[in-house]
Amino acid sequence: MPSIIAQPVTAKLTSAAIFLVVTLKPDPQHDDTVRALCGDLASLLRAIGFRDPDGRLSCVMGFGSEAWDRLFGQPRPAELHPFREIKGQHHAVSTPGDLLFHIRAMRMDMCFELATQIMSRIGDAVMTEDEVHGFKYFDARDLLGFVDGTENPVDQDAVDAVTIGDEDAAFAGGSYVIVQKYLHDLKAWEAVPVEQQELIVGRKKLSDIELDDAAKPAYAHNVLTNIEENGEQLEILRDNMPFGDVGKGEFGTYFIGYAKSPDRIEKMLVNMFVGKPAGNYDRLLDFSKAVTGTLFFVPSASFLADVSAEPASPSSPVDAPSAGTRDGR
Repeated sequence: MPSIIAQPVTAKLTSAAIFLVVTLKPDPQHDDTVRALCGDLASLLRAIGFRDPDGRLSCVMGFGSEAWDRLFGQPRPAELHPFREIKGQHHAVSTPGDLLFHIRAMRMDMCFELATQIMSRIGDAVMTEDEVHGFKYFDARDLLGFVDGTENPVDQDAVDAVTIGDEDAAFAGGSYVIVQKYLHDLKAWEAVPVEQQELIVGRKKLSDIELDDAAKPAYAHNVLTNIEENGEQLEILRDNMPFGDVGKGEFGTYFIGYAKSPDRIEKMLVNMFVGKPAGNYDRLLDFSKAVTGTLFFVPSASFLADVSAEPASPSSPVDAPSAGTRDGR
């Protein structure tokens, strides 16, 4: 049985990224254009990446729930659904998004070139909902001054955290991803004493050392985002990046979390926005506002390569690659 090749979800963090979210225009004639890009994406990556092999150019393409139904129909990923807004002490909004392109490289010009080529292919078929250019900030810090992503799983642990297996065999090799754009009130944050900031985050600001459990308040960010089930930690992979517009006074973090099930991320967000227990919410949200929120399914690269520009029969719009081993990732 042939190996299933995943999209580069677990690619190492880079110094630049573009997060591009678009929606499909209503005319179904545009759908063929998007399906054609699915099969061509790998060749676009090779053509641009060849210019600088050390640039580590990669792209992950994801599909929202409505877009999946429109482009591919049945079968569909078992846990794909629209992002569910969360209303607690703070509000996790749900915003439009049919396609996600998570573009990464060591150079922004490579990200920019790939985004340009993608939009030259599908620009007439889609409307841009959000485009964020992220950058590495010193030693992987966010604009709040703390290192971001310290507890990310690595190597095989990362693969295991994000990759669907036998639980949804028709879509083995795929992943789910949730994105949220957070805007920070830096003036208010910087008025908070560093010692209190560290209690809110659960880590030392300068050294990035995690606080002792006994020293962490129940509302610490890294307490509420630690999800366990039957005594086992349920990990996700975060590829967050800072972004900003100094002239507009806009400073933020683009949250992007990958997992083999969206339930893991959704539980984390409920803890943050509603609290665990209710009312014990993540105090970081007093300074960071979520202004977008969308859920996507990331099919395997093998699936994308097999997509035809022409719509298939209603009974089987796209033949998902058969489940195989996880080699070749």
